[in-house]
Amino acid sequence: MVTIAEVARRAGVSPSTVSYVLSGKRAISTETRERVRRSIHELGYHPNAGARALAGNRSHVIALMMPLRTDMYLPVMMEIALAVATTARTHGYDVLLLTGEEGAAAVRRIADSASADALILMDVELDDERLPLLDEIAPPAVLIGQPADPAGLTCVDLDFAAAGARCVAHLAELGHREIALIGEAPAVYARHTGFAERTLQGARAAARELGVRMLHRPTEGSYDAMAAQITRIFDERPGTTGLVVQNEAVVEPLLSLLRQQGRAVPEDISVVAICPEQVAAQASVRLTSVALPAQEMGRRAVERVVDRLEGREHRPLDLLAPHLTDRASSGPAPV
Repeated sequence: MVTIAEVARRAGVSPSTVSYVLSGKRAISTETRERVRRSIHELGYHPNAGARALAGNRSHVIALMMPLRTDMYLPVMMEIALAVATTARTHGYDVLLLTGEEGAAAVRRIADSASADALILMDVELDDERLPLLDEIAPPAVLIGQPADPAGLTCVDLDFAAAGARCVAHLAELGHREIALIGEAPAVYARHTGFAERTLQGARAAARELGVRMLHRPTEGSYDAMAAQITRIFDERPGTTGLVVQNEAVVEPLLSLLRQQGRAVPEDISVVAICPEQVAAQASVRLTSVALPAQEMGRRAVERVVDRLEGREHRPLDLLAPHLTDRASSGPAPV
């Protein structure tokens, strides 16, 4: 087992300096702190959690609130959670995963028990009931998501409004004037979940500005739901030539249904998705897409937590700019 003395020798510092880096009891220069952390990572040193808590009056645990809902795409959420866990480990923290739908009660329980030094909140709603508690409790909190009013909060997220606008603009540039946004499950919008609402706002604003008519159709993640929805879209707007998809679960059902209807992609209809890179690249038609940077969001959330715990300056609102990759599923609007 690697000892604190071995970490100190590798970093060229005293064992007490390593202890101070782990406990946060004394200010250590950024250069020295990074050298110690690099040595910890290279040697695979794992401090004893009980000893750290006693030495620094900290648990060295970050609580990750990630409600597991049936209407959310779990692979993306788990990718974020994995990035949080691995990044936290490099900073000497463990992660306590909370998957229930307790909301504010779970925030209160963590704060009262002092079982975590900080909170990371996922599945953020525009008017999230957990947010008022964050001003009252001691542990600092970081949101992976953006509420209606982010003032005074630390948030990390993809700029979903810009992502929705970028997808609409891409189709407009190709000459499409009738498009539909196939969205998340209706319950996601009923909760006013931030990422879905902001995507819709951005897409609608871009459609108005660019003279594009746009339908929005929330859709459950099943084949039958997608079949009913695509029939409805073409019944209501037979001139639809572009689809924006923000529901990873319906990507393959949608492409299959379009083939069954004799609609070629992209010759007859273009499809653009907001989804994980692997979903877009491995689809039966390689999708033009805005990627969901799940790993980057998880990594940055932990870094903002550590910044707050160590009293460093940080960016309160950290929005990742969307990047659209043009693949085989989008092309000029048919004449």
